[in-house]
Amino acid sequence: MNLLLLEDADFIAPDRVVLRDRRLKHMQEVHRAEVGDSLRVGQIGGLMGNAQLLRLDSHEAELRISLDTSPPAKLPLTLVLALPRPKMLRRVFQTVATMGVSKVILVNSYRVEKSFWQTPFLEPAAIREQLILGLEQARDSVLPDIIIEKRFKPFVEDRLPQLADGTLGLVGHPGDYPPCPRAVTGPVTLAIGPEGGWIPYEIDLLNKAGLQPVQLGDRILRVETAVTALLARLF
Repeated sequence: MNLLLLEDADFIAPDRVVLRDRRLKHMQEVHRAEVGDSLRVGQIGGLMGNAQLLRLDSHEAELRISLDTSPPAKLPLTLVLALPRPKMLRRVFQTVATMGVSKVILVNSYRVEKSFWQTPFLEPAAIREQLILGLEQARDSVLPDIIIEKRFKPFVEDRLPQLADGTLGLVGHPGDYPPCPRAVTGPVTLAIGPEGGWIPYEIDLLNKAGLQPVQLGDRILRVETAVTALLARLF
């Protein structure tokens, strides 16, 4: 944890917070914090800064905070992601938050198993938990937007063209396609498929919506690896 993220409920005064959960344990066991120490903090959805530890015992910690720093800028990216398998989904949420993705749209695909949509990891609280872990790693305080679109065809035909308008639209997909561009400076709409990739029908619909297929080479990557590799290459 490189940043202690603060919830609104933590505040007992405009410049005071009390922590009692896993953040307290982390301060004690990892930071080995002592009264008087300074720690990096950020308010979820707001500014970041420093905190001085005023009081610490086995049950709670009280800190005086000063928030004066804007969080790092988000990537100019909308990520359209076919729903990964549940265990991978948690890691992907952390990754996109760590890397600064601003918006993720989870979509269905022919190769997405129906059971994946029943996972408790799609509950809002579970999503938020994983995003916060990613923000703590990256020292960021702003949660990415997560949107769920279970119906692939209506989303791609009716809403994706407007989302992709004015952006560089790309589909990550193995095959005889141009290589993924590097060091893009403008906004990007990027679609990444499920394990096994998009089917040809889906590639065709995504292409009609303004997204051009690109590839990273001959190797077939796991979804979580493809997300990291494509974002690193693009930005």
